[in-house]
Amino acid sequence: MGHLNDLESHGQAVWLDFVDRKFLNEGGLVKLVKEDGVTGVTSNPSIFEKAMGHGTAYDESLAAFDKANPDASAMARYEHLAIEDIQNAADTLRPIYDRLNGKDGYVSLEVSPKLAEDTDGTIAEAARLWAAVDRPNLMIKIPGTPEGVPAIAASIAAGINVNVTLLFSIEAYKAVALAFVEGLEARVAKGQPIDRLASVASFFVSRIDSKIDDKIDAGVGGDEAKALKGKVAIANAKAAYAWYQDFIASDRWQKLAAKGAMPQRLLWASTGTKNPDYPDTLYIDTLIGADTVNTVPPKTLDAFRDHGTVAETLTQDIEGARKVLADAERLGLDLDGVTTLLVAEGVHSFIHSFDDLLGAIAAKHPAAA
Repeated sequence: MGHLNDLESHGQAVWLDFVDRKFLNEGGLVKLVKEDGVTGVTSNPSIFEKAMGHGTAYDESLAAFDKANPDASAMARYEHLAIEDIQNAADTLRPIYDRLNGKDGYVSLEVSPKLAEDTDGTIAEAARLWAAVDRPNLMIKIPGTPEGVPAIAASIAAGINVNVTLLFSIEAYKAVALAFVEGLEARVAKGQPIDRLASVASFFVSRIDSKIDDKIDAGVGGDEAKALKGKVAIANAKAAYAWYQDFIASDRWQKLAAKGAMPQRLLWASTGTKNPDYPDTLYIDTLIGADTVNTVPPKTLDAFRDHGTVAETLTQDIEGARKVLADAERLGLDLDGVTTLLVAEGVHSFIHSFDDLLGAIAAKHPAAA
């Protein structure tokens, strides 16, 4: 039986995939930091839509902002509220950031999902949000789309911490890992420091199994494929981590490490189990390893605290993981097609949540009453 704070002994950080004004104000994050060793927070448009679009926790702050800025857009009003929450969470996590010399203690804020295919727009918004929040333990979330890759490199080069989101394929992960390195190398070339720059690569897990399992249930791959249900996403993550281990041992990375660079940690996202037939701690139990982060929704965090299992699992049976991926390809499960579709669906889902969020905030404007 394991507990969340036992994960630290295996080099894994636990971040909370949740932000809410009431939760922050009532000391919920402080409690998780103190009792469970939580060292970071992630947000996204879906999380903010649930937090801001419902209830009254934000009404007082919004009313004060509206009084001072009667002509503000719904976007400006959202950003005002989001920045307050992000600053609050960052300040709560700041002692961790200071104690670990910038190795952890981060909170993430996402650029607009509508910029997922706009490199220049992403670069500009990342810089603007970084300045607006004004906390060294902020990470700006940038999607790992083809257009996002150069924005990641540019943001790192500008000294902005980056959380790369919506990664599903190993090839996409490799591209953003190299973009991180390119950003660091650009700073080195200008004589700028790189020892306090942090990044994570958010590799999504459960959604892959949901798509692959649906294919298997529909008959793709026949009876042989049934043995792969619930295994492909974990195998994919293990293969990504194996590449990471090889890369940080490379000469190219070691040159940066010698100048104080911190590795871009793999972060396991979408770790709440979608299939009720699977253990509710599946995507934590099986992905524990050094220099990684697991960002966990509250329900899954509670489950792991209660009955999670702590062991070094990420590096176990790598050959078995490679066989799972090879079998998935041989049986026509088309992991590449699935991961491409998931990126598009993820962007669309975040845009939909973002539009719902702005609509809910606009509806609370006095002029809209």
